[in-house]
Amino acid sequence: MEKWTEKLTLALKGMAMGIAEVIPGVSGGTIAFITGIYEQLLNSIKNVLGPEVWLSLRREGLAAAWQKAHGTFLVFLLGGMALGVVIGVLGVVHLMEHYPVLLWAFFFGLIIASAIFVARQVGRWGMAEAITLIIGTVGAYIITVASPAEGNTALWFVLISGMIAISAMILPGISGSFILLLMGMYTYIIPTVKTALKTLAPESLIVLGTFGIGCLIGLGTFSRVLSWTFKHYHNPTMAALTGFMLGSLNKIWPWRKPVLGLTPDGLLVNIEPGTLIDKIIKEVNLTPGQYAAEVGNNFLPGALLAMAAGIAIVFLLERMDRR
Repeated sequence: MEKWTEKLTLALKGMAMGIAEVIPGVSGGTIAFITGIYEQLLNSIKNVLGPEVWLSLRREGLAAAWQKAHGTFLVFLLGGMALGVVIGVLGVVHLMEHYPVLLWAFFFGLIIASAIFVARQVGRWGMAEAITLIIGTVGAYIITVASPAEGNTALWFVLISGMIAISAMILPGISGSFILLLMGMYTYIIPTVKTALKTLAPESLIVLGTFGIGCLIGLGTFSRVLSWTFKHYHNPTMAALTGFMLGSLNKIWPWRKPVLGLTPDGLLVNIEPGTLIDKIIKEVNLTPGQYAAEVGNNFLPGALLAMAAGIAIVFLLERMDRR
């Protein structure tokens, strides 16, 4: 990465990943995949959290360790992601509040095209690829329709929650925060993190540290597993990732109605007219006609245009990558 244009491009890819992580149900891993940096990102994480970088540092020095960790790659990618999160919080959240159907339609088109793009990376479709495609699709769909479970505040479960949530976050099509919701841990982890950052209370810091350790363990372990499957079972892995994307489409259907949410006090309640909700937990999908009956407009022409734009962006990126 010697040219400044390559570094700028990488930062922009990171920015797109950061924006995606702000959107519930949209995975930064999906963006990493369609922008062509997914496998390199996995290898970088694997090396940094494994023995490779530290062995290089001890044997060959700092320059070799930096190269082994893909240091320049990570610096520009993470810098772009940080900027993307800020843009997402300021801009995308505004769009979600005022133009939800159009925004979700854009992401729906993006994921459809991404699934097609990933499926085309499968060199040969056989029985193994078909089975992993079905498993990935069904698994992701079940996750999107599952109801939140009861959480557990024991530290061992906090550790496991961190391991699972971060592992889900690097999979295309699956949101780490959504996994925390399903495990019943979102309402415990997020307020605890806020308390730890504001008050530095020892009990909150212990929970935050345990969750962070779980994230590191999960990230280091799962990145190695994925890197190994890419190397030894490339086609079935690609087919499974295609399935994850297809199964996640249920979560980002543009026309839907909130039915379950969190109050500002952290209580899980059914959403009724006039209910004060801090975060939506579960929604049901509607047809455009049903949505129009609910809110008075289905925004169908704009949604179709936004969907087409999402599809076009993916194939434009693919064409640029070939060049």
